[in-house]
Amino acid sequence: MSGITVVMFVGEGDLAQIMFNGLKKQFFIKKVIMERKVPKRALIKKRIKRLGLFRVIGQILFIAYNTILSILSKNQIENLKKKYSLSDLNYPCNILHKVENINDNETVDIISSIRPDVIIVCGTRIISEKVLASINSIFLNIHTGITPKYRGVHGGYWALTRKDFKNCGVTVHLVAKGIDTGGILYQDTIEINDNDNFNTYPYHQIKKAIPLMLLALNDVSNNNIKIKKRDDLSSKIWSHPTIIDYLKYRYLRGIK
Repeated sequence: MSGITVVMFVGEGDLAQIMFNGLKKQFFIKKVIMERKVPKRALIKKRIKRLGLFRVIGQILFIAYNTILSILSKNQIENLKKKYSLSDLNYPCNILHKVENINDNETVDIISSIRPDVIIVCGTRIISEKVLASINSIFLNIHTGITPKYRGVHGGYWALTRKDFKNCGVTVHLVAKGIDTGGILYQDTIEINDNDNFNTYPYHQIKKAIPLMLLALNDVSNNNIKIKKRDDLSSKIWSHPTIIDYLKYRYLRGIK
């Protein structure tokens, strides 16, 4: 096991648990700090301000639709976990600490007391400048898209809607103050089939992300971080699809 100390910032859900279980045998993860879901009302108000009322209504309708799709996808997701040997065992209680907001002072106090070499970000809100500046640790993010072309959310899905298969994948990058703007360390692409859908893409991505994160952690351990330039790609931030977006690409391009 490597001698570096790791802390994870995670959101609720099994993808972060899968990442934790994929790393724990090779690296000492001292603490997992989990933030609770952002209250829906606050999230909706923020999105309306940024995207406009009409688009947010469309996103809410898609979320309602996807709730049904996710239920119908449960067996397929479990099959992918078995196929890829992805473990979603719960975090040990003695290392798990829950906070309302990953950017709270409580988080700063915890990491200041641990002083980890690396903080892995998986499924949380944007990390604030206050938290980034509070400690001299390396922050690494797992992003489900190829940056800088597919920054924001659901990068794999948006690449598929563009038939941009060579840029449908996952990125491990350093965390900077912008949205998925940090230096790129590793990237890989995924392959899907006709049975996959919006809810199964992330499991193909997390399977590819685990070995990439292991490489990045080894680079930190060996003091050998090398940033990869992607000047060949444009840069764009993507948001959640609306129900119109989804139905359009579902029936015109076959992207579920």
